[in-house]
Order: sequence, then C-alpha cells, then structure tokens
Amino acid sequence: MPRRARVHKVRAIFAAPALPLLCGSMLALLALVALVSGPLLDLDSAYHSPVAHMLESPSVLSILSPSHARNVTRVYSKRATAEAVWASKLAPYFYGCSSPKSQSSRQLSKVQSNGYLLIQTSGGLNQQRTGIIDAVVVARILNVTLVVPQLDHKSFWKDSSNFSDIFYEDWFINTLAQDVKIIKELPPKFNNKVYSMRVPRRCKPEYFLSKILPILRKKKAVRLGKFDYRLSNRLEEDLQKLRCRVNYHALRFTPDVETMGQRLVERLRQNSGRYIALHLRFEPDMLAFSGCYYGGGEREIRELGMMRKRWKTLHKRNPDKERRNGKCPLTPEEVGVMLKALGFQSDSHLYVASGDVYGGDSTLAPLKKMFPNYDTKETLALDGELEPFTQYSSRMAAIDYIVCDESNVFITNNNGNMARILAGRRRYFGHKRTVRPNSKRLGSLFLAKPNMTWNMFALKLRKVQRGFMGEPKEMRPGRGQFFENPSACICEKSNVKENIKVLQQQEDMLDDHEEDGEQPLSFLNGSEDEDDDLDVDPDLEDITFMQEEDMDREDDELGVADGGDARNITSQQE
Repeated sequence: MPRRARVHKVRAIFAAPALPLLCGSMLALLALVALVSGPLLDLDSAYHSPVAHMLESPSVLSILSPSHARNVTRVYSKRATAEAVWASKLAPYFYGCSSPKSQSSRQLSKVQSNGYLLIQTSGGLNQQRTGIIDAVVVARILNVTLVVPQLDHKSFWKDSSNFSDIFYEDWFINTLAQDVKIIKELPPKFNNKVYSMRVPRRCKPEYFLSKILPILRKKKAVRLGKFDYRLSNRLEEDLQKLRCRVNYHALRFTPDVETMGQRLVERLRQNSGRYIALHLRFEPDMLAFSGCYYGGGEREIRELGMMRKRWKTLHKRNPDKERRNGKCPLTPEEVGVMLKALGFQSDSHLYVASGDVYGGDSTLAPLKKMFPNYDTKETLALDGELEPFTQYSSRMAAIDYIVCDESNVFITNNNGNMARILAGRRRYFGHKRTVRPNSKRLGSLFLAKPNMTWNMFALKLRKVQRGFMGEPKEMRPGRGQFFENPSACICEKSNVKENIKVLQQQEDMLDDHEEDGEQPLSFLNGSEDEDDDLDVDPDLEDITFMQEEDMDREDDELGVADGGDARNITSQQE
C-alpha cells in the first residue's frame, strides 16, 4: 500500500472515535458559555441562578480575568442594585436593646415622690411625641409622679385631641410602671395650686435638679409649658434607654387608629408584597418658609412671597444659595428621578404621606408618570372609613405614621420631626431601609444632570447617597438628634465586624467595576463627615421653625432665654 494511503487510513481510524468526543466537548463548552452568559440576556433569572450567587463572593471574581470580571460584575451589579436598594444586608447583625444595665437601676425610688409634674406639649403629632418622651425622663430624674401629658390644642394644627384620643393610655401607664409613676389626672386638692413655668430648651439633668426640683418640693405640683426639646439631646446611657422604652414600647396608638393604619398596610401588601413610603413635605407653607424657587415663574414668586410675610423676622433668602446649601426640599419630579436612579423599578408601589401639595396634580404628574402605582390614605380607604379621623390632623398624621413605619422603604424629603422619629424607630426595629436625600450634593448633581448620560447620573447619585440610606452605623454614636440616631439602644451581634468587612469588600468591588474608568465630578468628592451640618445636633427644624418666632416672643415675655439660667425664669400660679 502506498505511504500516503496508509497515512490517510490511520487518520481515519483515529478520527472516527474522536469525532463524538470532539462534539461532546464542544457541547459542554457551549453549555458552560450559556450558563455564564445567561445573565446577560435575562437579568431576572440571573439573580436566582447559581452563577449569580457565586458572584457574590469576591474570591470567584478574583479568578476571572479583569475584562471578564468587569463584564460579569456590571451585569450582576445592576440586578444586585435593584434588589439591595430594598433592604440592608447588614441589618440582621443589629437589634434594638432598651433594657437598663441592671433591673435594680429601673426600680422606682423608695423615697417619697417629690410632687406632681404636668406637661403641656407643643406642635404637631411627632413634635408632641418628643415632649411626651422627655416628660417621662424628666419625671424619672426628679423622682416625681407624672400626670398624663396634655396635648397642644392651640398651635398651627388646631387639633382638639387629648392624649387618650391618639395614644393607648392604659398601655402607656402600665408599660412604664417600673420606671415612673404615671396617673391620668391630678388629685383634686391640687387643681387650684398648680405652679406654671417654662424652661429653656435642651436643659441638662443638672438644670432640672438644681432649679426645678426645689420649686416642686415647695409647690408640690408644677406644670412645664411648651415642653418640646427642653431636655438635652445627650444623656447618660440608662436615661437614653428609658427614652427608647417610652418611644418604641410604651407609646402605642389607640386601637381604632392602629386598626385603620394596618388596614391600609394590608391593602398595599395585597397589591404588591412590598412598597415604598414617601413623606413628601411639599406643602405651600413649607416651600414659602424655605425661601427656595421651584420653577413656577412669577406666580410662584408672588404667592410664596406673600406667605413668607407671616414670619416677620424671616430674612430674605437667595434661592440659588439655599439650593446649593441643601436647604430646599426636592420637587416631586426630583424625588421620582432619585428613586429611579437608586434602582427602584417603575412598577414599585408608592405610598405618599403629604398635605396639600403646592401646584396640585400638575406638580405631582411627573412623579405619578414615573411610578403609576401611586397611593395615599385617601385612595386606599373605602368610602367613609376616614371620616372619624378627618377633623383631627394628629390622628390623620398617626395613620400616615403607621403606614410609613410598616413600609419596606421609607423616603424622607426633609429632616423634620416625623422623618427623624421614624428614622430612629426603623433603626431600632431591624434597620429597615430609610433614605434621606443628601440635599446639599443632590442639588449640585441635578444641576449637572443635563451634561451627563443617564447611566453616569445614576452612578453619581448612588455614590452621593452612600451614608444616607439607613445603613447600620451610618451616623456615629452620639451624633445627630437622639430620636433619629438612638445609638445607645442599638446592639450588635458577635460576628458583625467580620460580616461588615466582607460585605464592604463586595460593595467596593461592584462600585469599581461599575464605574469603569469614569471620572467623578469634582463637587461629589468627599464624604458625609466633611459636611458639619449633616451629622451634628441640629436645631429645631420642620414646621417647628414656623413657630419659632412666636415661641421666642413668649420666651422673652417670660424672661426665658435659650440656655439661660433660673434667674430668668418667671412663673405664675393658677
């Protein structure tokens, strides 16, 4: 046989059995490619696939080449962002803890009570809530019997509700029985002997002991008027924990208010397993007070300018400067854009807690277009269901409070009383996602938005919002209002540090791949800590500011200065 023929015969002999092996190898290779490339075609199935979960480990990404890791991570990070925005991965490692260091420190004093303390709260529902909480703490400090606080009937809200109309009074008294003795009414023999007075704001415990206690011992019954933010933000740990027991355990709404709120929550859950709650705060008086401009032309300038005249000492403000300094609430459209950039999908259900929005439906239209599943308590309630509450602003606010508290994600649009109270509560009960717009930097980012692609804008916005997403340890202990950052009442599980380190490595890796060489805008450099006003003990905000002029005038009449001494306190007997 010729040499060439023998060679062809040998090749044919070896090639025949090799052909199935070769085909099998190719099919296996294609299957592997399909397994890895599947996420590129179907993001939803990718999130639930084994490959997606493998990619959660930095060690898996490290064995891929840089280009492959970048492509795979970019796809995974989009899906991961869409899911991670709903909840913090670190939340399971923290829990609320408000028990005192020892039970003996909680026991009521065996020494006879020094008298009776009466409190008149001030402001709206959540501002009054802070006064109620601090009233309990002051009663503990002074070793006095607390009479159930009297709510504010005269301020901006004109609500005639009493404590028992909003809060579950018996639960409040019984829950705190080991901490403070609380009674519903002052004994009749003291009715005409109550000594009324005012105290400065943010007083330390020593102030109450040295200035108020002697008066209590002498008069036996003292009423402290306009009691809001009158106790220092910073207290010893056991007193802070008492604040938490009052706020998160003793203060429950009445069964009818609670039932109405939970009914709306159930309807939202039926529509979608999860929902976002937005505290919009875009009412005319809020906008007028801010001194900002929102694009409404001459009509807006005229209308809000007229409203600003109600505050006689309010200085004229530069709208552009106020926006650059983060003093302007986001418009409903800007809120919608922020939510989209953070990764919320347009089919997400949105519950909006708000008063009358300035500009009405036309102002809300862009937000509703971005998130058509838009609800309020009025749209969710059946005919007549809200009728028992509509004449009482605090009860309506309580319903919004419940629905916002139960939400998967809570979005604030200002740093007022409700935003702070709910942010702290959500930290205490599992660090549920709470988003505070980083207004100072978002203002600059929105101005620069026309000069960048949507992907770049969304990336920059997510970076801007780091530190404002309700993550554990986002704010350092002791910083900010305690009601917003109850650090003394947040405990860690033993393995928290190790898990934080791993999760942070994953997040940084996703950010590095997602950024893909894009240069950050110069005004976005830096961290939250560089903004002194973002993480300090702030002054009173929200609608409280609107009452400051009246409150300061009353302080002057009483001779009370902020932080003043007792010589400046004048009192009167009723």
